[in-house]
Amino acid sequence: MALFDKCYNYNVADVTKDKGIYPYFRPIQESEGPVVMMEGRKVVMAGSNNYLGLTAHPKVKEAAVNAIKKYGTSCSGSRFLTGTIDLHVELEERIARFMGKEAALLFSTGFQAGQGVIFPLVSKGDYVLSDKDNHASIVAGNMLGASLNVHIVRYKHNDMEDLEKRLQKIPDNANRLIVTDGVFSALGTIARIDELTALAKKYNANVLVDDAHGFGVLGPGGKGTAHHFGSEKDVDLIVCTFSKTLASLGGFVVGEERVINYLKHKSPALIFSASPTPASVAAAGAALDILIEQPELADRVRANADRVRQGLRESGFQVVDGDAAIVPVIIGDDEKTFAIWRMLYDEGVFVNAFISPATPPGMQMLRTSYMATHENEHLDFIIDKFNKIGKKLGLLDYRQRA
Repeated sequence: MALFDKCYNYNVADVTKDKGIYPYFRPIQESEGPVVMMEGRKVVMAGSNNYLGLTAHPKVKEAAVNAIKKYGTSCSGSRFLTGTIDLHVELEERIARFMGKEAALLFSTGFQAGQGVIFPLVSKGDYVLSDKDNHASIVAGNMLGASLNVHIVRYKHNDMEDLEKRLQKIPDNANRLIVTDGVFSALGTIARIDELTALAKKYNANVLVDDAHGFGVLGPGGKGTAHHFGSEKDVDLIVCTFSKTLASLGGFVVGEERVINYLKHKSPALIFSASPTPASVAAAGAALDILIEQPELADRVRANADRVRQGLRESGFQVVDGDAAIVPVIIGDDEKTFAIWRMLYDEGVFVNAFISPATPPGMQMLRTSYMATHENEHLDFIIDKFNKIGKKLGLLDYRQRA
């Protein structure tokens, strides 16, 4: 088969487009936070990762505009060479201080932060123990590590017994790095950081947490999953993105100064990428200001998610338990998931459709997520529309079927 034949033969997306139920790459024409304009009409957004609702905040937008006026639209180089401006250094110092760590390092995207931290740290013969449901950026970092003959060991999702069994099999003199998401992006489950760090101590392992979906949502003041468990001192490195809570584009890692200094000089994802733009850094800094000034926003986003989670569960939907901003509704079939997505969209609600192979068979879902800026009227509208469609399709008997 020729190189491009698989491209010419790929028609999965075409089939769903022809049926009018294709849920991806839908352009947003205007955003007001909880309500967006799509295809010329207003839609309640129940699929965004804009957890604190700060992408449209006046202070965040003003900071981005002012940064462009002062520095221009790009730094035109990598952090390593000509691409560092004082905004980068200032935000690194502030994030480290906020997270209670010695130092921080900014990356151009959250994906680069996840991928760009693991690879420089591991060497031939080391072991990376990675949760099977970890984000694709972690998987990419693992794959690069495997190219160095690093042992990549995947343990069952959030299963500490399985993790310990795998730790027990590793030679005593080998280096071990345990890597986990803080909040897993599909199901919204929270990693058991307290138990995981206890195992790390027992087996002399280091710990990296990717907290993209926990930062700004969990823990005192929204400091994230490790702080939620009071285990922040036992987590060596915390990776995060700007694109959720911090209403921007970019990422960071926090940890010991000597480790961050090493990554600064050894991470290809940092050295060979253009640095975060002035507008992105300024926007993230302004969003961090708001989080520090209004820590109650983290409580608000969780309360909003809980309202919908409880409402859908009481209606009879199969809803995954959790405490984060993500509320998945299990449908269990690819085409039905797409069809219900379309029905919700037509009713004025936008959610995300997750199907195989992104989910295990039988776990195809509509992944909903919530913002601190959602009002009760938005949340009740979402619940009402789910109920209307659920009744029509006979989806409200999950408890009886279970």
